[in-house]
Amino acid sequence: PYPIRAQQDFNALIAAEIGFDFHTGRIDTTTHPFCTTLGPKDIRLTTRYEESDFTSSLFGVMHEAGHGMYEQGVPVEDFGLPSGSAVSLGIHESQSRLWENQVGRSPEFWKKFYPIAQEHFPQLKEFPLDDFLKYIHRAEFSPIRVEADEATYDLHIILRFRIERMLLNREITVTELPETWNKLFEESFGFAPPDDATGCLQDIHWSMGGIGYFPTYTLGNINAAQLFAA
Repeated sequence: PYPIRAQQDFNALIAAEIGFDFHTGRIDTTTHPFCTTLGPKDIRLTTRYEESDFTSSLFGVMHEAGHGMYEQGVPVEDFGLPSGSAVSLGIHESQSRLWENQVGRSPEFWKKFYPIAQEHFPQLKEFPLDDFLKYIHRAEFSPIRVEADEATYDLHIILRFRIERMLLNREITVTELPETWNKLFEESFGFAPPDDATGCLQDIHWSMGGIGYFPTYTLGNINAAQLFAA
């Protein structure tokens, strides 16, 4: 097991190292990771913890820290104005996905931080860096979007966008959503989610009215790749 306290310490260290300012922000615990801006100097990150895998919370923090650093980077004096706001949600997601994946899964990043991770989690000292990199680069189907690998992540976005269009076009009702989700999920992933908690109820976006938000993640992936290449 990876003790939660050790994960919290390591996550805070990484967030600070990549540039998140804890003088104007903090990290808390929740069921679904998110970042929220309460004011120009109050940026809140959240993550969740799996004692069996410290990378779950870490990549959540790096993703949300990408959002947070973008928010911390806009001019404070322009807060509430277009010049003090994100260019677009797609660009916002490019920052989170860039730090999570282009940086967070890179060999260069882990050459620097793996020895520090080993200090926080001593069992990693018996696990060579090359094996660890293979682990975080593995590709396998998952019912959970936020834990999906880079090869299958956008399938999750396509699924949600298809369903959103069906709902808006009144091709299905909200009552039919779980059944539709499971059917379309099985078409793309080869298996149905074991329950709605790991199926259609796993994300917060629809319950908060964020219809049409999911494509910003794929736009973010595309933008992040181009920004990093440049």
